[in-house]
Amino acid sequence: MMQKLELYIHIPFCVQKCAYCDFLSAPANDAGKAEYVDALKKEIQRHREIALSYQVSSVFVGGGTPSILSCEQMGEIFKMLRQVFTIDRDAEITIEANPGTVTEEKLEGWKRAGINRISFGLQSVNNEELNMLGRIHTYEAFRESYDMARRAGFDNINVDLISAIPGQTVKSWEHTLRTVAELHPEHISAYSLIIEEGTRFYQWYGKGQTDQEKHPPLPDEDAERQMYERTEEILEEYRFHRYEISNYAREGKECRHNLGYWSRVEYLGIGLGASSFISNTRYHLCTDMTSYIERIGSGEDLREEIEVLTKEDAMEEFMFLGLRKMQGISGTQFENCFGNTIEEIYGDVIEKLEQEKMLEVKEDKIRLTKRGIDVSNYVFCEFLL
Repeated sequence: MMQKLELYIHIPFCVQKCAYCDFLSAPANDAGKAEYVDALKKEIQRHREIALSYQVSSVFVGGGTPSILSCEQMGEIFKMLRQVFTIDRDAEITIEANPGTVTEEKLEGWKRAGINRISFGLQSVNNEELNMLGRIHTYEAFRESYDMARRAGFDNINVDLISAIPGQTVKSWEHTLRTVAELHPEHISAYSLIIEEGTRFYQWYGKGQTDQEKHPPLPDEDAERQMYERTEEILEEYRFHRYEISNYAREGKECRHNLGYWSRVEYLGIGLGASSFISNTRYHLCTDMTSYIERIGSGEDLREEIEVLTKEDAMEEFMFLGLRKMQGISGTQFENCFGNTIEEIYGDVIEKLEQEKMLEVKEDKIRLTKRGIDVSNYVFCEFLL
C-alpha cells in the first residue's frame, strides 16, 4: 500500500514585500518568473523515484503570492506534478491568492489544473490597517476577488486575518471578524501579529522604539488579549468551530493539508527554500535564487540543514504539534508510534500540567484546556526531553 504524502509548492514572488513579512519572497520581473517556473518543473521531475512509493493526499501552493503567476505557468506546474506524482482524485489542492492578482481567466485555469481551494490573504477589512501592513489591495478589491471566485464555482475558501496590527482597536478587530464571517467562507485563519527580525515592522517596533507620528503604536497587552478572546467568541456565533489554535472552520471544511502537518504526515517541499519531512528526516532547500537555478541546471543536491530525527525528537514533535489541535493527541497512537506508553515518557509532565489546569486527560485523549491554549508555548516547552 502506498504511503500518504503532502506536497508543498513554493512560489517566492510578490508585487511588493509587506511590512510584517519575513517569508522567503520578493518582487520579480516576467523573465525571472519564467526562469523559476522552468526550474521548478525540472525539480519536480527529480522526484520520480520517490513518487513511486507515495499517494498524494493534498497539495498546497504557497508563497509569496502564487496567484501572481500566469494561468499558463500554473497549468504547466500542475501538468508536471500529475506526470510525476499519483494524486488522489479527492485531494485537497489549495492555492494562496492575494486580492488584486486574481482574474476570471486565472480562476478558470486553476479549476482546470484541479485546484479546489483558495486561501485569500485579506488580513483586515479596514483599508487604513491594510495600508499600515503594506498590503497592495483594499477591502473592496478583496470583495471583488472573493465574489469572482464564488462565481467561478470555488466552494472551499479560506480567509487569512491578522490581529494586533499597529493602530488597531478591539472594535475594529471585531468589525473585521464579523464582516468576513458574514461572507460565509468555509475557513478562517486568525493570527496575532508577530514582529519578526528582518522586517520593516522590526525596524519600527522591534526594540520598543517608535515614532508614533509616523507609525501608530501596537495595541497594548490588554487590547491584544481582548482581541484574542473575542476571536473565538465571535466566530462561534457564526458557526465556525476552532479546530487548531489559530484556525476555524465550518464542519467538514478543516484544512486537511495543515492537519497533516500537525499530525506528522510526511510532506515534500518543492521550490526555493521549501521544507520537507520525509523518512523521519527534515531539511529545507537552498534559499538563494541564483544558487537554486544553478543547482537545478547542474543536477546538484538542493537540500540544506538535513536533520535525521532521533526517537526523542519525534516524540517531542508528536506532543507539541498534536496538541495544537483542539482534539489533542491519542495515547494509543503515541504507543503505536514509539513502542512506549505516553505515561512512561511524559507521565510526570502530564500530571503536573493537569494539576495546573493546562491539560485535560479523558480516557485515551490528552488535550489543552482553555487556559492551556492561552499559554500554549509554555505547555509545549514542558514536553522537551
